[in-house]
Amino acid sequence: LGFTVMTGGGPGIMEAANKGAHFAGGKSVGLNINLPFEQNPNPFIDRNKLINFNFFYVRKTMFMRYSMGFIALPGGFGTLDELTEAITLIQTHKLVRFPIVLVGKEYWLGLIEWIRSTVLTERNISQEDLELFSVVDTAEEAVRTITEFYKTYALKPNF
Repeated sequence: LGFTVMTGGGPGIMEAANKGAHFAGGKSVGLNINLPFEQNPNPFIDRNKLINFNFFYVRKTMFMRYSMGFIALPGGFGTLDELTEAITLIQTHKLVRFPIVLVGKEYWLGLIEWIRSTVLTERNISQEDLELFSVVDTAEEAVRTITEFYKTYALKPNF
């Protein structure tokens, strides 16, 4: 659909996303983090489209600056960090709104329930903030969510 796929550049789900973009003829970018015990960049990142970072905050800034949408798949603390950073920046109007899609309803259910029952109940967020992200189960639903967002917001201000 013309979107560039940008991942953390590592193995597993990130590699699968870069591989899909690569074989579909799309652009495939990797923002790899240099860690002594972790990942090496995957082989499906386009030539000259791999950037290695020493610091998470710089890498995250690049994700935020150049993303037109986030698709968050099951992951760990890094995924949660990037996800909540994106939601916070959009919520506070420090970043132009873009779609944020969490894939895997069962995986994300506990977090969503906690946000509703605790964070919302304590009035640390508003009901409208829950609309800053969507939760789906399939890749097709994730793509549809992003394309529908841009059909709606392409010619309008996002706030």
